[in-house]
Amino acid sequence: MSEIDDLRCFVEVLRSGGFNRAAGRLGISKSMISRRIARLEAGLGARLLSRTTRGVSPTDAGSEFWTRAERILSDYDEAREVVAQRGGEIVGRLRLAAPLAFGVRHVAPILAEMSARHPGLELDVSFSDRTVDLIGERFDAAIRIGILQDASLVARRIAPVHSVVVASPAYLDRHGLPLVPDDLLAHQCLEYTGRLISDWRFLEGKRSHTVRAAGRLRSDSGEALLQWAIEGLGIAHLPSFLAGEAIEAGKLVPLLANYPVPESAIHVVRPPGTYVPGKVRLLIDILVERLGGVPFWDRCLMRGVETEAPR
Repeated sequence: MSEIDDLRCFVEVLRSGGFNRAAGRLGISKSMISRRIARLEAGLGARLLSRTTRGVSPTDAGSEFWTRAERILSDYDEAREVVAQRGGEIVGRLRLAAPLAFGVRHVAPILAEMSARHPGLELDVSFSDRTVDLIGERFDAAIRIGILQDASLVARRIAPVHSVVVASPAYLDRHGLPLVPDDLLAHQCLEYTGRLISDWRFLEGKRSHTVRAAGRLRSDSGEALLQWAIEGLGIAHLPSFLAGEAIEAGKLVPLLANYPVPESAIHVVRPPGTYVPGKVRLLIDILVERLGGVPFWDRCLMRGVETEAPR
């Protein structure tokens, strides 16, 4: 096992970009990692790493060894997982990417439960709205919202995503109720800058209608837009998984009920291949169990609480 541990230390130093980060991820001391890599280099008779003031990089020999070491670790972890599954246990490291707001609110609690159920499971999770390269960055899976761009990935639909246009009662008291989408042009709209196109799209029967909503407050954080809307600073276009709780509490009012926003979806995507690691299958199963069908955050929409335009 010592040779596997040495390989894992070497690979983690290069993956994370340094000894300190590798030590934190592996839960051991920096000096222990240094000793293990020194032992590995001594056994191979070659220097694998170059240490500079800017960080750590592989030597020519280290680059070649890195590729093979990762393959060895992947095969070892897969073999260990297959044996463990015979006893009903899930082991190994699950490297997952998830959107920031949705991930922290709704995925993190599920991952905590997975961890408690399976002590042999390691979790390495990136909460970010950045679209990661699953294969290049060696993620096991990613949770993605909206249109899937990479057709080569294997996707499993988890739940629908409904978005709503909302404002606080205080804002509507001051500025009035928009009755049709174009009325938004006269309002302060809270702009989400996390995507290239900021237009708000609505459905009018079978037709699509787009509004270039604008305002003085902009952010790439859905959580920030939610708080600004609650504070009465403008009208927001938010997914119900963010706005649902505030709607149920009466802090936000859904608007333009006769002009719904096109539905989207939440997917789990994984690299191509017929083999599905048990840790990924476990993740998919529990997400479908907890979030599939009508997600709990859509209760505010199913109860018909949307504000109707005056007749």
